[in-house]
Amino acid sequence: MASENCLVANDWVCGQYLREYRQELTDATLQQLWITAVSVAIGLLVAFPLALAARRRRIVAGPVLAVTTILYTVPSLAMFSLLLPVFGITPWLVVTGLVLYSLTILVRNILAGLQAVPADVTESARAMGYGPLRLLFGVELPLALPAVMAGLRIATVSTVALTTVGAIIDYGGLGNLLLSGIGSNFRAQVLAASVLCVVIAVLADVALLGVQWLLTPWKHKRRRARAGAAA
Repeated sequence: MASENCLVANDWVCGQYLREYRQELTDATLQQLWITAVSVAIGLLVAFPLALAARRRRIVAGPVLAVTTILYTVPSLAMFSLLLPVFGITPWLVVTGLVLYSLTILVRNILAGLQAVPADVTESARAMGYGPLRLLFGVELPLALPAVMAGLRIATVSTVALTTVGAIIDYGGLGNLLLSGIGSNFRAQVLAASVLCVVIAVLADVALLGVQWLLTPWKHKRRRARAGAAA
């Protein structure tokens, strides 16, 4: 039970901890958000051309999917150790590792979405004079958006969790609080950091779902039309 002496009693739920350590929690949360957002954004920028190359040339698809899958299986401690000579103990060490982990999810989903675009749709667009870029961004990518967004949501949620591993070099956001809290058996700190990680992951997923809803208005119109026809 939380009380005014809950810090001394080392309670799991402690309002006094939230008040006294508010700045520490805020700094850790902001670091978590920054590392997650930058990692996912860079991962998406890298995954997109890889998926395009894999779709255009089948000989490229196998190696790209194999390499990204192998990278995902590398333990985080080993990954950070391999990247350490290049980036040193900096936030970019964690960001680069997270980017590499996100590629297997993002590349596969972008590729699956583009491959699912009906051939007759692309042929009709070409017949109407669409060039390669206009076809990609005006027809194929919008139709592939549900699969792309699904991959982006999964990659974001997993990155929120993996960011905490960066605590081993003191760039783990809320993972820093988790690591120090577990080491000192500081229950309130462990619970607060854990809950905040879950909240960030849920809010990020909901936000991306809202973005998907805004970017695919035709799907809502189709559902309403079907509902009206059924009625």
